[in-house]
Amino acid sequence: MENNMSNPKEFRAILDVAQKYFDAIYTGDTNLFAEIFHEDARLYCIGGGEYVTLGLKPYLEVVRNRITPASRNAPRQDAVLSITIPTETTAHLRVSEVFLPKLFTDEITLLKQNGKWRIVSKVWDFEILDNEDILKIKTGEFR
Repeated sequence: MENNMSNPKEFRAILDVAQKYFDAIYTGDTNLFAEIFHEDARLYCIGGGEYVTLGLKPYLEVVRNRITPASRNAPRQDAVLSITIPTETTAHLRVSEVFLPKLFTDEITLLKQNGKWRIVSKVWDFEILDNEDILKIKTGEFR
């Protein structure tokens, strides 16, 4: 994992945001999402070749109306790939999550306001895993 450890306290605070993000994605906890996302956050992806952009409220509706990985007892595999903290109020977080058969990569930008790190943008994409990688995930041997 690439990181910027010049300020361990800020690094840990961003790791805490990442853990809440992983928990919210897996369980579908929209209250937890609302805690870590800024109300003006924007989310972007190219889903199935089509450009998608959402504000936080529409995104939370999508989350509320989907079948969660937790409810399917899906294997959980998430990871922080990198954290960079270029200034006292800006940070970048790159994470990945596996929700079979998809491997997601999320680029997350954070701002620190009033002493709290909040997500202001998320850009994500995914790849469809092949059967060999899916088997490795199910047996705990993937990445």
